[in-house]
Amino acid sequence: MSDPRPLQFTVIGAGAWGTAVAAHLARRGQRTSLVTRRPEHAVAMQLAGENRDYLPGVKLPAALMVTSDLRAALAEADVALIASPSHALRDWCQRMATELGGVGRLQLFISLVKGLELGTLLRPSEVMAQALPGVNVATLTGPTNAAEVAQGLPAAVVLAVATPGAFVDQVQAAMSGSTLRLYTSDDLAGAEYGASLKNIYAIGAGFCDGLKLGDNAKASLITRALTEMVRVGEHLGAKKETFYGLSGFGDLVATCHGAWSRNREFGEKIGAGESVADLLAGRRTVVEGYRTTQALHDLCLQRGLTAPILGEVHAILYQQKKPIDALMSLMTRELKRETSSPFAKK
Repeated sequence: MSDPRPLQFTVIGAGAWGTAVAAHLARRGQRTSLVTRRPEHAVAMQLAGENRDYLPGVKLPAALMVTSDLRAALAEADVALIASPSHALRDWCQRMATELGGVGRLQLFISLVKGLELGTLLRPSEVMAQALPGVNVATLTGPTNAAEVAQGLPAAVVLAVATPGAFVDQVQAAMSGSTLRLYTSDDLAGAEYGASLKNIYAIGAGFCDGLKLGDNAKASLITRALTEMVRVGEHLGAKKETFYGLSGFGDLVATCHGAWSRNREFGEKIGAGESVADLLAGRRTVVEGYRTTQALHDLCLQRGLTAPILGEVHAILYQQKKPIDALMSLMTRELKRETSSPFAKK
């Protein structure tokens, strides 16, 4: 029988997505703390009753505790969720290890991060496991616009966990409600690779929008991107079916089409003629797909994997290739079957 005691959740990182998840948990009646990076940000949120920096116009539940005191927020936490850019994840994890001085009563550490760590090419849960080896790690991902979740519009996500069990089932029940439905999975690698790859392909979809190539071109790119995602993911040890679920196809469709998608918008502006350097200069919010493109490109090279769409996005972002030239490279590749013939020789 699951523990009837209410759970204590701590959400680390008060950007748009971290704030949305924390607000949802508080509305569900869960004891929830939201940890900001800057003390002045916590004070501003407390005074305004909203996150004007990253999620303006969305009122926060009165029960949500906003603080910059990581130690206090983790002291009684059963579940910690971390919402940070991939490049900041390790620093947060190391701070957590220091503040906890062990794992405390923390039973589950959930990533809300969608990207790989540059250099090590590790998935978020692998970084987390290195910093806190005694805690069960997971990822929560899917087609989720932060503003919609914060406003209570319906959505579905997947909670992929390294070690499923009764406590994970309890967390699933605690987080699920009429506006957010959680499914569980044991394919942690697949969920994280899907969440990372879709940002790259969303940039590519943005190129289509910026170049005004039309609906046919964008639909074709997304379809072939899904095929590439499945092939790359399987070679990296993930399960094929995961990429047809919420963390793969679901998130891919939302991020490639959503007007709110930073990755799609980034690609659209590049397709319309703006430079990568100018778009990155002075940005307040992170375009996760930019760094992730480099990390996944490096990983594919390391493993000897061919990923034409990923390769062309990388060439545009890092080698100054023109989007229209990348399009021609994809359109004039060697002609192939869409699916392999059942009669083809192995």
